[in-house]
Amino acid sequence: MSTGAFAYTAFVIDAYAGMIVGWECSTSKVAAFVERAIRQAADKRRREGNPLQGSTIHHSDAGSQYTSVHFGESLALEGMRPSIGTVGDAFDNALAETTIGLYKTECTRLGSPFRTGPFGRLSDIEAATSTWVHWYNTTRIMHRLGRRPPAEHEADYYAQIRDDQPVAHT
Repeated sequence: MSTGAFAYTAFVIDAYAGMIVGWECSTSKVAAFVERAIRQAADKRRREGNPLQGSTIHHSDAGSQYTSVHFGESLALEGMRPSIGTVGDAFDNALAETTIGLYKTECTRLGSPFRTGPFGRLSDIEAATSTWVHWYNTTRIMHRLGRRPPAEHEADYYAQIRDDQPVAHT
């Protein structure tokens, strides 16, 4: 933010298509803000008719907001199991690191088309993030998905599975 303060953004990314299914911005790096992103992702899956059923793995780095007992309980309540990468190993978290790198380059840098001006308040970052996430999910083409956006690739997957077949989330 332009005031010199830091802002943090947590993303919940479905590894299958790289779809961002939950996100939250905060001025403090506490467990509550990543828990809100988790609830947002689980709510999205429930609304879509694809609820998380306890076998979904939530992978994160070893940051304190991801290692609290309360965070682990929140994951369990939303149908997820924790998996924490080793300290200092970006390979454990490559999908998240890549997505965050794209976010910083495409959304938060000066001159980004997703910015409407300086980031003076948390709401400025949230507005840019909301617009970017929508664009990322529905428009940004991904080479690994056959030059299609995550939402399109994921929609094809759900269209192909039978109603009686359990859905696996990663």
